[in-house]
Amino acid sequence: MSGNDLLFVVVPYAAVVLLVVVSLLRWRLHEFTVSSLSSQLLESRRLFWGSIPFHWGVTLVLIGHLAALAIPRSFEIWNAVPLQLFLLEATGMALGLWALLGIVMLIMRSIQVRRVAAVTTRMDAVVLGLLLVQIATGLWIAIGYRWGSFWGTAIFVPYIRSLLTFSPRPELVAALPIILKTHLLAFFVFLALFPFSRLVHIITLPLNYLTRPWQKVIRNAPEPYIYQPSADEFLTRRH
Repeated sequence: MSGNDLLFVVVPYAAVVLLVVVSLLRWRLHEFTVSSLSSQLLESRRLFWGSIPFHWGVTLVLIGHLAALAIPRSFEIWNAVPLQLFLLEATGMALGLWALLGIVMLIMRSIQVRRVAAVTTRMDAVVLGLLLVQIATGLWIAIGYRWGSFWGTAIFVPYIRSLLTFSPRPELVAALPIILKTHLLAFFVFLALFPFSRLVHIITLPLNYLTRPWQKVIRNAPEPYIYQPSADEFLTRRH
């Protein structure tokens, strides 16, 4: 087995297995851990200005990638007109820059805000770093290997579809530059880590909150002692 077979056949399938199996196990056995564990109460201003561009930028770029996978022929027809190709590429780059701004602000927030840093786990740091790599390499490709929406339908789409049909063709990506391989591999690693992170709440619906048992919170610290005078002591003090 070659290195490309390991990275672009074994790793993708292993990542999907981990994504599905661990997500289901965590949802069924540890459902109270399926939460975003929001830190908004600890700090909200930076969270707002980081979360909005990151989530919208990444979501719209991901929709574009999925659309290219589902209807590549439509992208080919659209990109046949140079102006339309330029507009599509410019839009994708703008969304990528928007997402980059957001992820950088979120990373700086987790480092500079003490209360947020105190609740940031190692997995949070790994996921944030991986997302930064994913976005940065995507922008690098958009700048250094332009017109990706044009040539991507001839390379990445057949490769992903070969994985989906269980007839993998790693040779399609074997000759790609290292930055393109890094961008692709970072996505598979993200899928593998996804169910172990707080991001797993994205794939759940809050409907189970209607049927699952109540979460019981028990106070461990003793109640503070409050002196309450008797009726005789109260009357004596008044007189």
